[in-house]
Amino acid sequence: MKAKPSFLIFENRMSLSPFEHSFLGGLFADEETSALFSAEADVAAMLQFEVALAKAQAACDVISNDDAVRIADALNTIVIDYPSLREGVAKDGVVVPDFVRQLRSVVGGQAATRVHFGATSQDVIDTSLMLRLKAAAEIIMARLSSCVSGLQNIASRDGSKPLMGYTRMQAAISMTVADRVTSWQQPLVGHHEKLAVMMKRGFALQFGGAVGTLDKFGDKGADIRAELARRLGLVDTAQWHSQRDSIVDFGHCIALITGSLGKFGQDIALLAEMGNEIRLAGGGGSSAMPHKQNPVVAETLVTIARFNAVQMSALHQSMVHEQERSGAAWMLEWLVLPQMVVATGSALLLAERLIEQIEHLGS
Repeated sequence: MKAKPSFLIFENRMSLSPFEHSFLGGLFADEETSALFSAEADVAAMLQFEVALAKAQAACDVISNDDAVRIADALNTIVIDYPSLREGVAKDGVVVPDFVRQLRSVVGGQAATRVHFGATSQDVIDTSLMLRLKAAAEIIMARLSSCVSGLQNIASRDGSKPLMGYTRMQAAISMTVADRVTSWQQPLVGHHEKLAVMMKRGFALQFGGAVGTLDKFGDKGADIRAELARRLGLVDTAQWHSQRDSIVDFGHCIALITGSLGKFGQDIALLAEMGNEIRLAGGGGSSAMPHKQNPVVAETLVTIARFNAVQMSALHQSMVHEQERSGAAWMLEWLVLPQMVVATGSALLLAERLIEQIEHLGS
């Protein structure tokens, strides 16, 4: 048998995404935020929606409590057939029809007809996204706080030292380290505040039924939606199937975060180029010039800032939904938003690392 080429040895670990690549992941990976966009995390959030929906409907006397209990018990122990989900998506364009078929098969009996009652595919998928974006926002906020604290430590240690100020890449007049650190720190504080506001009002339940009117529930629709939102810890608001501004708002916020971190990285790379005003630990090596210590982490922050800036244009394109629901615009979000979130998580990890690498700043 002909030997397999050595470049195919790791074929099962190949990825088109640098965030999950077998070796590029050493630079770009963030396992904690990536896990939120795994198939398993998505399914877990969709199951959470379906269980909460049954319980909310029982609380509002739309289905029986016995049916809700049977649904919850079955879905809490269900084993999902992922290959079947893949085949379903290829046929239906969304995962929910096959997903719900599997759920009803496990629940069985009369209660099976009450699974997913009154909901539509987009309710499940968008609510799953909101649950996971909220978790991502919590991670991002914690890392922002860490970066702000780390920069404050640098200001406390080196803040009074002189540092040359530059305008338009030319030496201007002397300033202090504290002045420069403030320019890195203040935007991160602002981004943290924006996310804190989003945590209170920006992660909304999606629940509208076929065309957003909750037609199956008559005058109980608003009560069921409120109860469902409460159970999921999401904001109760009218359906937003074709109004995607909240998604773009979140994307804009994380693009601002990576942009601010890119500015920090760019400044550190320039300081490293000058050589006499900063001392960094753990620079990257060169295959051709062993004496070099490349500011790899700082450079990567610049790259991620530019990456997310480019993705924002695609996210804006995804706002153009036709009538009550779009397939094409919706799919564009699936391609773009997860990578933006993981890129942001990765940038914050890199920023924490870079802050720790700054052993000395200033003249």
